[in-house]
Amino acid sequence: HWENDFNDDMKALNVLPADTITRVSEYVPEVIEFVQGIINRNYAYVSNGSVYFDTVAFNNSPDHRYGKLLPEAIGDLSALAEGEGQLSIGDERLREKKSPNDFVLWKCSKPGEPHWDSPWGMGRPGWHIECSVMASAILGKTLDIHSGGVDLKFPHHENEIAQVEAYYDSDEWIKYFLHSGHLKIEGCKMSKSLKNFITIKEALKKHSARQLRLAFLSYPWNATVDYSENSMSSAKQIEKLFMEFFLNVKDIDRVYSSQTIKEEKWNSDELGLDESLRNKQNNVHRALCDSIDTPTAMKELRELINLSNSYIAVKRSRKQLPNARLLKKICSYIVKMLRIFGVVVDEIERTIGFPQHVSESDANKEDTVMPYLTVLADFRAKVRDSAREKNVPDLLKLCDDIRNDILPNLGVRLEDLEDGPAIKLVDRIILMKEKEMRLQALEEKRLKKEEAKKKQLELKAQQEAKMKISPNEMFLNETDKFSKFNEMGIPTHDNEGNELSGKLKKKLLKQYEAQKKLHSEYQNSLPKS
Repeated sequence: HWENDFNDDMKALNVLPADTITRVSEYVPEVIEFVQGIINRNYAYVSNGSVYFDTVAFNNSPDHRYGKLLPEAIGDLSALAEGEGQLSIGDERLREKKSPNDFVLWKCSKPGEPHWDSPWGMGRPGWHIECSVMASAILGKTLDIHSGGVDLKFPHHENEIAQVEAYYDSDEWIKYFLHSGHLKIEGCKMSKSLKNFITIKEALKKHSARQLRLAFLSYPWNATVDYSENSMSSAKQIEKLFMEFFLNVKDIDRVYSSQTIKEEKWNSDELGLDESLRNKQNNVHRALCDSIDTPTAMKELRELINLSNSYIAVKRSRKQLPNARLLKKICSYIVKMLRIFGVVVDEIERTIGFPQHVSESDANKEDTVMPYLTVLADFRAKVRDSAREKNVPDLLKLCDDIRNDILPNLGVRLEDLEDGPAIKLVDRIILMKEKEMRLQALEEKRLKKEEAKKKQLELKAQQEAKMKISPNEMFLNETDKFSKFNEMGIPTHDNEGNELSGKLKKKLLKQYEAQKKLHSEYQNSLPKS
C-alpha cells in the first residue's frame, strides 16, 4: 500500500520512475552474507546475538578512515541519539558495544519484532546495512553519485561508507555525495506537533506539480527550501511569465502561418535578440555546471523571456510582425530546458510551451481547434470594428460577451490588439479565475466609485449646511470657549471673562468675513419670490 502510495505521489510530481525497486525483506540473504564478510575481515563482532561494526578496528587500519564525511561528529552522542535513538546509545546497547561509536549491522530481535534466521540467531538487518547491501547488489562496489538529506550525513552515510569499504576492502565507495537541504513550512521545521505537517497529495490539491517544481527550482538543491504562501505565489508568477510568453509566440506563429508573408531580412533587432539567446544559453550551461545552480539558470531563462517580450513590443509599436521563426527558436530552447527540469511533461519536441492534449488522444488540441477559432476571431473583429464605427452598443456588447464570457468557458482567451485579435488556448480553470478576478476588480472599482460619490455628496451637504449658518450666529454656540460677543456675534471675551487678544480678534473677524461670503452665496442661490 505505502509503496504504491509513494509511487503515485512521484508520478503526480513528474518524477521519473526508478530503474528497479529494492525491498530489504527480499535481500535478507545478501545482508547476512555481507555482514559475515565484514566479520571475516575482523571489522565486526558478535555481542549478545547482535553484530556490531568495530569502528576502532576499522579506523586503526592503515587503509581505512572512519569519519570521512563529518569528522567532527564522531563521538557526538547527541548526534548519534538524533540519528539512531535508543538503538545506538541506550544503556543496554552501550553495554553490548566495544565503543560508543560502534553501530549495529544485525540486531537481535525481541519477541514480537520482525525476524529472520541467521548464524547469530533470530534478528533483522541494521538500518545502515540495508542501503549498502541493496545498492551494492545492483550497482557493484563503487557508486558515482549517492544522494540523501543533509541530516543523513551522520551517522547514516558515514556508517554506510565504513561498512562497504570494510566488506570490499576498498578506500572509495562513493565518488560524489549530494546532500539536499531540508524542507520547511512557512519558515518552520515540518512537524506534527506544530500542526504544519503536509503531504504531497495535500500540496497538490492547492498547487500543480508544475508550480511545485518551479518553486523548488528557485532554491539551490543543497539549501533549505521554504514551502510557504510567498514561495508558491512567486512560483505562480514565474509560471504565468512562461505561459504568457508561450501563448504570445503561438499566436504570432498562427498569424504568420495564416498569411502569405515573406519573411523579412533580419535587422539589428533580430540580430540582437539572437545574440541574447546565445548568451543566455551559455549562461545557463555555466550555471548548471556550477553545482547544478538551478536558481541562476531559471533567472537567465526569465531574462531571455523579458528580452523577447521587449522585442515583440518594439515590433508591434512599429506596426511590424515579430519574426516568428526566431521566437520559436527561443521557445524551443526554453521548453527544452524546462523539459530537462521536469516542468514540461510531454516529449514532443515541436511543442511550443506547456502542451495541451485532447483527453486521451495524442493529437494536439491547438492543431484541431485553431482553424475554427481563427475564423471566429476574424469574423468577430470585423463585426466589432463595424459596430464601433457605426456606434452600435448592443452589437459591441455581444462581441465583448464572446470574448469575456463564452470563449473563456471553452478554454480560449481572445485579446483585442491593434494589429488584430490574439487567440490563446489556456486552461479553463485559469481563465475562470481570471474572469473571477476581473469581475472582482470591476466590483471593487464600482464600490470605490460609489464610496467617492457618497463622500462627495456628504461633503456637499456639509458645505451647504455651513453656508446656511448666518455669520452673526456662527460663534454663539461656542460657549465653552467664549463668554461675550459684540453686536455682530463675534467673540470679545474668553470663557473665563478675559478680553481676547488683538491677534485672536483679527483671526475671528477673518472667519466671520469668510462665512459672510458663503452665506451670501447661499442666499443668492435661493429662488426669488
